[in-house]
Amino acid sequence: MATNKRYYWIKLKEEFFTDKRIKRLRRISGGDTYTIIYLKLLLLSLKDEGKLYYDGVESDFIKELALTIDETDDDVMVTANYLINQGLLEVVTENDEYYLTEIPNLIGSETAWAEKKRRYRQNKQRTLSLMSPTHVRQEIEIDKDIEIDKEREGEIDKKSTPIFYGEFKNVRLTEEEYKNLKEKLNSHTEIMINKLSRYMESSGKTYQNQYVTILKWYEEDKEKLRHQGGNKKMNYDVGESL
Repeated sequence: MATNKRYYWIKLKEEFFTDKRIKRLRRISGGDTYTIIYLKLLLLSLKDEGKLYYDGVESDFIKELALTIDETDDDVMVTANYLINQGLLEVVTENDEYYLTEIPNLIGSETAWAEKKRRYRQNKQRTLSLMSPTHVRQEIEIDKDIEIDKEREGEIDKKSTPIFYGEFKNVRLTEEEYKNLKEKLNSHTEIMINKLSRYMESSGKTYQNQYVTILKWYEEDKEKLRHQGGNKKMNYDVGESL
């Protein structure tokens, strides 16, 4: 159904263009073009929470990005190198995956239903001043009902917004996923989250669905965890359980 569609956007910070890294980028010859390329990359990565993937359509990642956002190879190369040097772009897997580090602070989303209600409210606000007092009161009552619906939608959005957990704050879970882990893993929840956090930090690997990865690792480790009493840290330095 159309109402299940979700829209994503960038919540650009007020100080975006006064950030020294962006000011320096714009002062480079061709800097305005590079800044637009950075914004295009941010938008391109929204649905994957900051990740940019190489699909192998072109001979290398830069050429494929240039093709996707309709910019030249050279301009995309200069922009990518600058962003990496400034810590705004990280190479997760060489020639396979990049990560835009500012996305967690900029991302926003809403369902098509919420977007429709928001536009409805905006249109109503424009017409209230032209209506009689009686009609205004009626519209206010309608708006109260819509506000309740909006609050419920906001609760849903909050539960689906990712939060970063673990020792290195690199384990991405929604509020609902974290709650489910607490119910399923009990006292072992933080142990398993930290296991994944340490492994990704040391290996440079990441996982598309980190919630499922934690559940899978727990199924493999739960007997060992129970034998150790759950309160002792397991030794995960030898590598990944998968």
